[in-house]
Amino acid sequence: MTPDMVAELMRQLMRESMIVAAPLLIAAAMLSFVLSLVQTLTSLQEQSLTSVPRLGAIAMILLVGMPWFLGRLAAYTRLLLSDFHRYLG
Repeated sequence: MTPDMVAELMRQLMRESMIVAAPLLIAAAMLSFVLSLVQTLTSLQEQSLTSVPRLGAIAMILLVGMPWFLGRLAAYTRLLLSDFHRYLG
């Protein structure tokens, strides 16, 4: 396996990981911003006020998006295994 092949595999892996993680990260960032804004406007400084809704939202996104996440990962795995002969020789 040449260094170019390794670099290409890593590029594909990083691309897929960013695509799969993006909905979770964007939702968590947006929810954190909104909750921080609400905390600032209402002067409530309770830590559980931010962590519990964020955990709930992430759990819901994971449950709803799991078929899509698994589909992307399965497609990427099939692509790797179908081109496996290229990387061995």
